Amino acid sequence: MLYQRSSALFKAAQEVIPGGVNSPVRAFNAVGGTPIFAKSAKGAYVYDEDGNRFIDYINSWGPMLLGHAFPPVVDAVVEKTKQGTSFGMPTAIETEIAELAVSMVPNIDKIRFVNSGTEACMSAIRLARGYTKRDKIIKFSGCYHGHSDSFLIAAGSGAVTFGTPNSPGVTEGTAKDTLLARYNDLDNVKTLVEGNKDEIAAIIIEPVAGNMGCIPPVDGFLEGLRALCDAHNILLIFDEVMTGFRLAKGGVQELMQVDADIVCFGKVVGGGLPVGAFAARNEIMNHLAPLGPVYQAGTLSGNPLAIAAGLAMLKSIHADADLMTRLEAKTKYLHEGMAQALDKNNVTYTINRIGSMISVHFAETAVTDFDSAAEGNNETFKAFFHGMLDRGIYIAPSAFETWFITDALSYEDLNETIAAVEDIAKTL
Repeated sequence: MLYQRSSALFKAAQEVIPGGVNSPVRAFNAVGGTPIFAKSAKGAYVYDEDGNRFIDYINSWGPMLLGHAFPPVVDAVVEKTKQGTSFGMPTAIETEIAELAVSMVPNIDKIRFVNSGTEACMSAIRLARGYTKRDKIIKFSGCYHGHSDSFLIAAGSGAVTFGTPNSPGVTEGTAKDTLLARYNDLDNVKTLVEGNKDEIAAIIIEPVAGNMGCIPPVDGFLEGLRALCDAHNILLIFDEVMTGFRLAKGGVQELMQVDADIVCFGKVVGGGLPVGAFAARNEIMNHLAPLGPVYQAGTLSGNPLAIAAGLAMLKSIHADADLMTRLEAKTKYLHEGMAQALDKNNVTYTINRIGSMISVHFAETAVTDFDSAAEGNNETFKAFFHGMLDRGIYIAPSAFETWFITDALSYEDLNETIAAVEDIAKTL
């Protein structure tokens, strides 16, 4: 494929934007080469500035559950735009989406909308600290909760890709209040809790990790965290920015039947526009200003365009009884097809899958945490990535990212993807 216009655009962007991108993983540093500049997208496909078509498996990193330019979302945004783009005042549509979200998600009474997943997780931590009157939190190596200072301690995804899991600019004072645990290792978490008695406000986790590739929780892990938090008066925070409204209509709480104390949302809840949210039971949310002393605010929070997009998306998900079954079936079909292609060509790999999230790790052993994810052969992944790209398949340009399946994918698209994997596997 030719990427002449993308190359020229990237060169121009580097003159005025740090690294030529507004989010680091887009720069292709982890895989080499020049990033593809998108021009448009529709359904399961994204089209670049050179006119190339790609079957898309990042789907704006998760929001496009029902495909790009999904008509109900587009129509909702267009109609709302005609009425004004922002008011800085309450609007009726904010209550409408809040009522719908609360009805879909277990164990929450109130929800507050913000502008990103980063804001949602940052606000959730502040709320947890204010509610418990404790300072420390536990997070897990390889889990990414946005770029707030408290979370850039052994973060996943882009931070790992760029070799800066402890980002300059994060103070030692902030870092000391963030304790690191190993994902899927309950005993490790227990040790941290025992060593910091009555100091831990919250444990925050991606209940299904997506920022070190797709890594589901092992049996009993989330249940063990819930019991541990109950025993020590610690709040359990599920970062469902990726998984919320995707793995089930009620997210991982519904899927795994484990309750969190605070839940963070993003991506799908905005229908592709910048939205985040955090939610909890009344006794916790009522500590938030203006009801309580924990302050959080945002000029564009509840922006009518973003909320209109999110509401259209949630309504469509809520009304589609078979959606999650279709998504899981397509993901399983892709998994089995890729596994057969890689096995046939004696490629060493592990595939992790849950619901509509999947990732291919070129690792010799099971991938269950950050350390095992990091054992994957990155040179093989680079060759795999560029092989897929050359065959019109766009996957995440990082070995530490999950793929996202959209309902817009047809089985013909999946077969084309599997054929590409088989062709590439011969060269790996």
